[in-house]
Amino acid sequence: MAAERLSEPSSGSSSGSASGSSRTVSAWRPPVAGVVEVFHARFTEYAYPMHVHEAWTLLIVDTGAVRYDLDRHEHGTPHDTVSLLPPHVPHNGSPVSPEGFRKRVLYLDGTYLGDELIGAAVDRPDLRDPLLRRRVGQLHGALVRPGEELEAESRLLLVGERLRGHLRTEGAAPRPADPVLARRLRELLDERVVEGVALREAAGLLGVHPAHLVRAFSTAYGIAPHQYLTSLRVGRARRLLLEGRAPGDVAVATGFFDQSHLTRHFRKLVGVPPGRYRSSAR
Repeated sequence: MAAERLSEPSSGSSSGSASGSSRTVSAWRPPVAGVVEVFHARFTEYAYPMHVHEAWTLLIVDTGAVRYDLDRHEHGTPHDTVSLLPPHVPHNGSPVSPEGFRKRVLYLDGTYLGDELIGAAVDRPDLRDPLLRRRVGQLHGALVRPGEELEAESRLLLVGERLRGHLRTEGAAPRPADPVLARRLRELLDERVVEGVALREAAGLLGVHPAHLVRAFSTAYGIAPHQYLTSLRVGRARRLLLEGRAPGDVAVATGFFDQSHLTRHFRKLVGVPPGRYRSSAR
């Protein structure tokens, strides 16, 4: 299913804002289980009134800062913080300075965070965790690029796991390495290079939790499942390009979303774009 997007361009006179204020919004629903909506925005003088969401709100601020009230306590979101606001709990939000703020938000259903964690999130909504902050940013990067659903699933699993670790007072002990499981996933990826496989489908076929599947594979091979699959696809693309096939046809034949998707990964792994690689063939 294609992602649904809407955007509101920057405006100097948005309704309800003072002269000189601006609002830039981009929102879409990606084809990734667990993500209800992705919301990127830049606001200067706009302030949110008290409101609630039915989903979990995972928020990072890239520039500026936001202050908000949650459960009658004031909180803030400097750029090194990840804020997690639980569903059904009223909150508001406003910029700290006249320059406003730029934020990226994920609205998540209960797939990764259960209602039993709402109380802990109310008590500790702002998380100072550089690794979590980096992973959330990487997740957003995957969500804005068509064709990167497997990477987005992988990164969302790791983000969910770390969030649960923050919210639970007693974390479960890490599970040991599982090379047999890793090999079985590798064989599945080898069989489905072109069509690919969603992590939840793979986990169902192999009878394990998706997070354990990703961790077992990464531990065994030193690479995430989505990186492994991309490497296989680029390897096939190289062979087809050397046969003289056009990059657009090669993208379709090797499982990439489109030619630009192929080009992005091909350049990253080979160092040159597909067309240049093809023209170098002897």
